[in-house]
Amino acid sequence: MKKTLLLLLGVSLSILSIAQTETKTKKDWSKIDISSRSADHFMIQYGIDSWQGAPDSVRTSGFSRHFNFYFMLDKPFKTNPHFSVGLGAGIGTSNMFFHNTKVDIKSMASKLPFINQDSTDHFKKNKLTTIFLEAPVELRYYANPANPNKSWKAALGVKVGTLLKAYTKGKNLVNKNGASIYGPSYIVKEYDKRFIDGTMLAVTGRIGYGIISLDAGYQITSVLKDGVGPNMHKFSIGLTISGL
Repeated sequence: MKKTLLLLLGVSLSILSIAQTETKTKKDWSKIDISSRSADHFMIQYGIDSWQGAPDSVRTSGFSRHFNFYFMLDKPFKTNPHFSVGLGAGIGTSNMFFHNTKVDIKSMASKLPFINQDSTDHFKKNKLTTIFLEAPVELRYYANPANPNKSWKAALGVKVGTLLKAYTKGKNLVNKNGASIYGPSYIVKEYDKRFIDGTMLAVTGRIGYGIISLDAGYQITSVLKDGVGPNMHKFSIGLTISGL
């Protein structure tokens, strides 16, 4: 998945490089009318998450996913309307699913336990959810700045976040043979932020056409705090819906 991020960033950099070359040769931007272009918009992202560097004991499985929702302001360059800076704020969520593994975030141990439950009672569905307040910043390029809904576009950026909530959710407790103990609607949630790194910093990239783009991101900071578990970094890839 890192290769996917590098490819996406590479393509975005290539487009931005071509755009910079165009900037040197096209200096009369007065013919491009962006007066009717919206300066603010929503950006919605949905896709797949994975933890890079996870040891075998951290048995993630299934469709681990994210859902992000941001309110963005778009600030076009006065010297070149093909470029703009996107500034925003919103909520980023990540749901990591595990196979027969209890993530004991309520543990009093010094390190976060990932407990193998293959031979004992376990939840059929088990996930760790983190919710961050995030602030993304993007450098954007539009091939058709006057009409972004009919334009190729690329963006490179970073986002920083602070942890709002972390919890585990187990659904349908079953025995080692897979038989339900309390029924499929039985749910247990446990809340604790002690093991999760409270500050998130990630690099991001997007490329697409119109309101749809392919996005990818790599979390530079570790998922867990230093010393409480393995040094893992979240990688995400998905789709973005955005007017700009």
